[in-house]
Amino acid sequence: MIVEKILFYLVLLDSLFAVIATWFFSRWYKKQGLHRYFPLSKGWSALYLFLVMWIGFTLYRLGILF
Repeated sequence: MIVEKILFYLVLLDSLFAVIATWFFSRWYKKQGLHRYFPLSKGWSALYLFLVMWIGFTLYRLGILF
C-alpha cells in the first residue's frame, strides 16, 4: 500500500503546482515557452485538483492514507 501513498502524493503535488502556476504565475509560465505544448487554464487545473482531492478522500476513507 505504500505505492498508492507515494503515487497519490506525487499527483497531489503535481495538481497543486498546476493550480499555483495557473492562478499566480501565468506570465512566468508563458515566458518558459511551455504553454505551446502544455497550455494551462484555471478551470481545468481547478478540476484536476478537485478530482485528486476526491481520490485522496476516498483513499483516506479506505484507510490507505495516513
